[in-house]
Amino acid sequence: MAKKPKKLTIAAPRGFCAGVDRAVRIVEVALEKYGAPVFVRHEIVHNKTVVEGLAAKGAIFVDELNEVPKNAPVVFSAHGVSRAVVDEAERRNMIAVDATCPLVTKVHIETRRHAEKKRHILLIGHAGHPEVEGTMGQVSADEVTLIETVEDARTVSPPDGVALAFATQTTLSIDDTSEIISVLQFRFPEISGPRGEDICYATTNRQKAVKDIAASVDLMLIIGAENSSNSQRLVEVAQVAGAGKSLLIPNKDAIDWEVVNDAKHIGLSAGASAPESLVKDVVAALCERYQIDVSEKGEIRETVNFKLPAILTN
Repeated sequence: MAKKPKKLTIAAPRGFCAGVDRAVRIVEVALEKYGAPVFVRHEIVHNKTVVEGLAAKGAIFVDELNEVPKNAPVVFSAHGVSRAVVDEAERRNMIAVDATCPLVTKVHIETRRHAEKKRHILLIGHAGHPEVEGTMGQVSADEVTLIETVEDARTVSPPDGVALAFATQTTLSIDDTSEIISVLQFRFPEISGPRGEDICYATTNRQKAVKDIAASVDLMLIIGAENSSNSQRLVEVAQVAGAGKSLLIPNKDAIDWEVVNDAKHIGLSAGASAPESLVKDVVAALCERYQIDVSEKGEIRETVNFKLPAILTN
């Protein structure tokens, strides 16, 4: 029986960004340097496949530092941690390896600088996300207010008589964030912003690549974890940009074949913490069932590379 023909357009760039690649490499090099086990506070990145792969090599993932035995190395996740976590590690003389993405570290530095200048910080982000918790934890609780929505921006009441600044989580939707920033700048014309864009280059590039193909596809599949902010934003961006339907899947096993069967043209991308192996698995699964005309669309080529922390290279 002849296979049903379908068109598949794969977005580029997609998948691992430099920060995720660095974080994974940090755990691997730490295992080489210190031997197993190496403890990792929280998921190193939001992807089950990546976490399970590192666990198989000897990484042990924990929620808090009190679960780490004395003299054992511990890696902080790519999302960053609060000052309290760093201080606790120093107090306990732990071998702490910081895998925080350098672009998140940049936001941490900005946040502390604003606080030093007595500015109250309006942080645009999602409550409960580890990156947001880490950034808010750079300063005292009364020095920062979380802004999640445009409505929050319209109604927030910062302390009277205090200068204001804003910062953003690095993995947000560019369009949603720009609307929130516009509201804040209209309400508080003197508000200080970052010197450069807080939303990271990889988030921007992946969202643009998805936007560029969304309007032409019946179905957009985004590979990523449910708790991955940048992957969730890609699903939203695809929907807003005109995709017939947009779905988040963790891997090929989660493909809804009934939905795929109805689509003539499928788009495919992956969040910044999803490895390329998962993309290849999905393509192979599609090719197994259908006659697939595969193409890749996207002009941007990423060349960013972040160095490993000195503790691993000295």
